Amino acid sequence: MYKSVVYEVDKLLGEVGIYPQKHNQNGGEGVLNVKNMMEIRISHFSQPSERCPPLAVLHTITSSGVYFKMESTSQSQDSPLYLLHSSCIRENKTAVMLLGGEELHLVAMPSRKKDGRCLCFWGFKVAFGLYNSCLVMLNLRCLGIVFDLDETLIVANTMRSFEDKIEALQRKINTEADPQRISGILAEVKRYQDDKVILKQYAETDQVVENGKVIKSQSEVIPALAEKHEPVVRPLIRLQDKSIILTRINPLIRDTSVLVRLRPAWEELRNYLTARGRKRFEVYVCTMAERDYALEMWRLLDPGSNLINSKELLDRIVCVKSGLKKSLFNVFQDGICHPKMSLVIDDRLKVWDERDQPRVHVVPAFAPYYAPQAEANNAVPILCVARNVACNVRGGFFKDFDEGLVQRIPDIMYEDDMKDIPYPPDVSNYLISEDDVSTLSGNKDSQTFDGMKDVEVERRLKEKVFTFDLQRLL
Repeated sequence: MYKSVVYEVDKLLGEVGIYPQKHNQNGGEGVLNVKNMMEIRISHFSQPSERCPPLAVLHTITSSGVYFKMESTSQSQDSPLYLLHSSCIRENKTAVMLLGGEELHLVAMPSRKKDGRCLCFWGFKVAFGLYNSCLVMLNLRCLGIVFDLDETLIVANTMRSFEDKIEALQRKINTEADPQRISGILAEVKRYQDDKVILKQYAETDQVVENGKVIKSQSEVIPALAEKHEPVVRPLIRLQDKSIILTRINPLIRDTSVLVRLRPAWEELRNYLTARGRKRFEVYVCTMAERDYALEMWRLLDPGSNLINSKELLDRIVCVKSGLKKSLFNVFQDGICHPKMSLVIDDRLKVWDERDQPRVHVVPAFAPYYAPQAEANNAVPILCVARNVACNVRGGFFKDFDEGLVQRIPDIMYEDDMKDIPYPPDVSNYLISEDDVSTLSGNKDSQTFDGMKDVEVERRLKEKVFTFDLQRLL
């Protein structure tokens, strides 16, 4: 036990005893630095919670458990610490001390000591801003969802990438003896060539001829995303019946013209995320693409900025350098969400940090040139499967949070241990393996939420990864 004093800003509240917890005494990221605890100076209070007890929130988002336990040396009901303790319990809030780039949250706890009159707290250490952000999400029954772009939601090509892919396929034909395979490759080449013709018209003339009709580009103004940025005007052509959009990443350089194919059923998935004006997920993007390209691709996917507010775009679209692993820690580095509360939708698993892989729902790579009928042949479109997965993950997460964790919180006393609290929910617990055919095939006994049924995951398409490198064009 260590003696300490508690202040609210500069006001002395009283003396306390600090009891480090065993798992925070012998090293590790949660190790208690006694020097930091000689004086506990509360800078502010967390926002009051509408429905989630602070202990349930912190148990869900902490990585080191209870940092320490704290008892007042005085039990007087006239003491400032008594007022602190009672107001925290009454208003469902925590007292917060800033600790470098982290926050120390003091949770007022009931006690079995002295007929319940013991003034005591549990201390938790979390990233700066994480508690308030996750509290809002948990109160709203909202989780995080992180999307990859290329071959997950879209396929995009420039003139150069079209030429490279056509050339690679033509070389492959020269080494192939099977007539059926040669026929398949020739058909793929033809699909690339047809789209290349469309892109060439757009790149050279800002218009295309479709079924004998000339379709001219329309100028779209993209507002500046930051003070130092300038608005951008891009010439766009939308071929709705083909799910094709033609755009130019740098309007001044025609070689940056891009033909984008949107994955079928994206609109259904997008509508689910914000159905009836209720935000079910906070949306983020993590891609290995170049930033200007990524921002434009997302604008095409979310033209009304309904999924990501335009003011948040620069923070929520995370571009990872080639050769590095994607990581939820980097996506949420500003303390805006916790990895345990986030689902990832990507066509590749191994590009993610091993710690995050259990939270990745892997979709078959979108391959409109290699297998144009693959999406239509699925009983349930791939992105509708992703919608159903997101729905079931969210339903399972909050069922366990509400019925398993929150209902137990009133029974937890200061003298108890974290092991007495049910394990907090984690998105990874509700992701179903693609190999679990009995569950994913729409088994009537499998548990679903929000009326989503017939969840199916077809076998993965032959993976064909083409890296889009805009830097080569500029």
